[in-house]
Amino acid sequence: QVQLVESGGGLVQPGGSLRLSCAASGLTFRSYALRWYRQAPGKERELVATIDTTGISTNYVDSVKGRFTISRDNAKNTVYLQMNSLKPEDTAVYYCNAEHYLVRNEYWGQGTQVTVSS
Repeated sequence: QVQLVESGGGLVQPGGSLRLSCAASGLTFRSYALRWYRQAPGKERELVATIDTTGISTNYVDSVKGRFTISRDNAKNTVYLQMNSLKPEDTAVYYCNAEHYLVRNEYWGQGTQVTVSS
């Protein structure tokens, strides 16, 4: 059974930092591209960051470039999202997603809440 379990969310002041983690089990982790999405109240789910199977290629939505960093540790079956200089508009539920590089099946985590507020 495939599981993706996010952690690391919480309440942080504007300008602060958080590090999200997503631990995967039940799949061949190194064969999956990984993504972080977010969904704010009343808004559609938004793709925030992606990382390829090797960890070499990454992409970000413009609004987080220079502030967020996605990384992966294939030995620990974990993907991370380091979030710095957080803004109130970053408030959302953050989800990790894994998609097989070849057969394109994908899995989702349950989400973790990030709230940026003073």
